[in-house]
Amino acid sequence: MSDENKSENNTSESTPVYSVEEETPNVEQSDNSVPLETVSEDITPEGISDAPPPIYEENRSKLIFIVVGAIIFLVIFIFVVKFILSFGKASGSKVTLKYWGLWEDAAVLQPLIADYKRKNPNVSIIYTKMDPKSLREKIIARNESVTDRPDIFRFHNTWLPQLSGVTSPIPKNVMTNEEFEKTFYEVIQKDLKVSNDYYGIPLEIDGLVLVCNDELFKASGIESPPTTWDQVISYASKMTVKDGGKILTSGIAIGTANNIENFSDILGWMIMQNGGQLDNLTSNEAVGALEQYRAFADPPKNLWDETMGNSVQAFAKKQVAMIIVPSWQILTIKQINPDIKIKTVSLPIVPGGNQLSLATYWVEGVSRFSKNQLEAWKFLRFLVEKDNLTKLYQEQTKTRLFGEPYSRVDLGSTLVQNEYIGPVVAQAKNMKSMPLSSRTYDNGLNDEIIKYLEDAINSTGKGVSYIEAFATADKGVKQVFTKYKIQ
Repeated sequence: MSDENKSENNTSESTPVYSVEEETPNVEQSDNSVPLETVSEDITPEGISDAPPPIYEENRSKLIFIVVGAIIFLVIFIFVVKFILSFGKASGSKVTLKYWGLWEDAAVLQPLIADYKRKNPNVSIIYTKMDPKSLREKIIARNESVTDRPDIFRFHNTWLPQLSGVTSPIPKNVMTNEEFEKTFYEVIQKDLKVSNDYYGIPLEIDGLVLVCNDELFKASGIESPPTTWDQVISYASKMTVKDGGKILTSGIAIGTANNIENFSDILGWMIMQNGGQLDNLTSNEAVGALEQYRAFADPPKNLWDETMGNSVQAFAKKQVAMIIVPSWQILTIKQINPDIKIKTVSLPIVPGGNQLSLATYWVEGVSRFSKNQLEAWKFLRFLVEKDNLTKLYQEQTKTRLFGEPYSRVDLGSTLVQNEYIGPVVAQAKNMKSMPLSSRTYDNGLNDEIIKYLEDAINSTGKGVSYIEAFATADKGVKQVFTKYKIQ
């Protein structure tokens, strides 16, 4: 092969089939060949960019949606499982409730506590009977400490303004407002409601009643207790026995402060009966009530005086024919003299007035510092159920004449005929409250106001006018109201 032919052959072998410039290759094509130009068009960048989106883009969107949905489902699933596990752990965990009671021995509450524990085996309740003296201060001090706080404690119906930083409201899932109002007397609703919440569950109701010595009545020819204020005055005058100027037997213990149990309750009731208010002692109604109260110890009546002994003691010794006290004082009288024959009746009605009594009772509350508030409220709700409250009353009667009058309206009919506390129940729907309750030992609201009333009564015995005495007391009471933020 010549050099010229080698040159031609080399040129032919090195020439590409097609160039970038799309020159036609120097080869022969058969009739069945696909034109090179057609193949070239299909693979150009311009051809690729003009093609429809590949199908994997749609699949990718679906995949993202599925993944996101799976993640959300997994998060919700984990949350639900944790909630169920935590709820099961909480419901099965051991709870110990410390219950500060009052008046009742542990033996009285124990059957109810045992019943509750049978239904709630994870809950233990430690009941402690507290000393009533300085109880309010102990409740506040102990709750403000970091150890040994009570979960449940008993407090007086007038104490709520003093315990605003300690008490917790009843959860609506334990007792709704509607349930509370259907269950308890109106005075309880007014005493325990702040804004739209109730702050305690009472196991009892109590208030002032008139207690009469049946023997002294019969000895004076009086067949039945008085029902009006005029009859009280008439009967008391008839039954009072004197030796010269000395009172041997009094018709009724009213008129002084130092030797009359519950004198402040009685005076408060008379103020209310007269249409007066504690926050306005300078009104004619309030001053008139003070004058009526003092009249029993002043001339010309002189039915009671400072020479008489303590009114409850004197009544138990048959030295007084009538006494106005809350029902629990009947137990005191019967302890002193078990053989004394008495009749308990509703308080007399003043001219132009309506049936009315001053409420003084105790309430069970739950500490806002308790770590087991819900369990504490559930236990109190259990105690106040009809069957359980009835059982509690029966346990109380095992050690004394009668139990605490029921706080439930629907149980009132079961006690209205009781010779000792029937009148409490009969008056319960017409009770009102004032922070004038004796023997709450609160060293606060009640005791501070009572001191002003005591000074007013004593000053009138020394010649100070009723108006002046109550004008001074009015200033003091307003200061106390301001101190405890009472409107």
